[in-house]
Amino acid sequence: MGLGWSSAEERESLLPPPRGAAGGPVVPQLRRGLTPAAPAAAPRLVPVSGRVYGRRWLVLLLFSLLGFAQGLVWNSWGPIQNSARLAFGFSSWDIALLVLWGPIGFLPCFAFMWLMDKRSLRVTVLLTSFLMVLGAGLRCVPLSDLTIRKKLIHGGQLLNGLAGPTVMNAAPFLSTTWFSPDERATATAIASLLNYLGAACAFLIGPLVVPSPNGTSHLALASESNSEHIKDRIEAVLYAEFGMVSLIFSAALAYFPSRPPFPPSVAAASQRLSYRRSFCRLLSNFRFLMIALAYAIPLGVFSGWSGVLDLILTPVHVSQVDAGWIGFWSIVGGCVVGIAMARFADSIRGMLKLILLLLLFGATLASTWFSLTCLTSVTHLPLTTATLYTSCILLGVFLNSSIPIFFELFVETVYPVPEGITCGVVTFLSNMFMGVLLFFSHFTIQVRNMSYL
Repeated sequence: MGLGWSSAEERESLLPPPRGAAGGPVVPQLRRGLTPAAPAAAPRLVPVSGRVYGRRWLVLLLFSLLGFAQGLVWNSWGPIQNSARLAFGFSSWDIALLVLWGPIGFLPCFAFMWLMDKRSLRVTVLLTSFLMVLGAGLRCVPLSDLTIRKKLIHGGQLLNGLAGPTVMNAAPFLSTTWFSPDERATATAIASLLNYLGAACAFLIGPLVVPSPNGTSHLALASESNSEHIKDRIEAVLYAEFGMVSLIFSAALAYFPSRPPFPPSVAAASQRLSYRRSFCRLLSNFRFLMIALAYAIPLGVFSGWSGVLDLILTPVHVSQVDAGWIGFWSIVGGCVVGIAMARFADSIRGMLKLILLLLLFGATLASTWFSLTCLTSVTHLPLTTATLYTSCILLGVFLNSSIPIFFELFVETVYPVPEGITCGVVTFLSNMFMGVLLFFSHFTIQVRNMSYL
């Protein structure tokens, strides 16, 4: 989509004219897509669009499910941090570190970008899903020694974090490879936001399945809320997530092609810059760097803040279940609005900057409202469930819905830099800011007051 992808080159034919038996051009025929240029001239192709395949939706579904599972596994512990403390003896630092393994997993981000650029999307996806299977399996190893068990859980979260670069970076690459220009933003939105939807479902599944230490669970009686019962429920969630990840890996192993037989557009078939030249182009593009910071700072901080939302809201006496519902609806709302925004952007073209400005302005108002409400001792504003729900959900809607629009703007700004490299750089920056927030959350009690700096 976008003005940069709607050039004259985009409308040129993807395939050269056929050759005759003697090597000369075939006599032009009056049929669709071909017209004779002149009586004495070689035939000329009238612009024809690329070819799209119905299987592109299956490829998008498999990749989106992989992102969904990665987000679900990453956010397993934050929404049930009180229960995890009792069952496994986790400390506040352990809970923050379990979430921190996500951004730490982005350290080898550039290796995954190289693999996707030089090898293929299939190889990268299979490696990513295999790491997720190993990570989910490590968390399920039944050991009575809690010290070793906690180390295995941390190792599993790290392996799942290593899958993050692919599921968060490859969405624009997949959409360009498989989808036509008027479907790219929508495909990018679905592929990228399903990862956030998985994290949102963790807010819902964890607190509803795992009883909290005070016994406030929708599925268990208060008398059953002891350490062993909570541990059994947590392990049931871990086993279910392992089964889901294994099923997705098997499906990707059976069928996940790298690219279609024929590209959907000239942009998908065109020659891209090399790995080294791509980085030089990105680092020398001031406009790209400014847009990258505009994406990385708010989205990175918000992602880290969401991962420890229960820990943040505990001092203001918000229960584990309520914190889970707040996190769930804030992300789900952003996913729904984000897909709608992407479809809208596909149809109107050239409005990406205006859409982003409106979304970021709304996020600024919502975050200011939340911060002032939490500082009730200073502002004397009422701290109610309604204000927490409304401000958090609005913040999630405005920020999460901007993700696919940002990705499309990145790709348009630095074309012909490969999409995986472009989005890899910006998501690396985003996770760097997320890691900084999670690291300092261990040393401060007033985490909510620093969440929107």
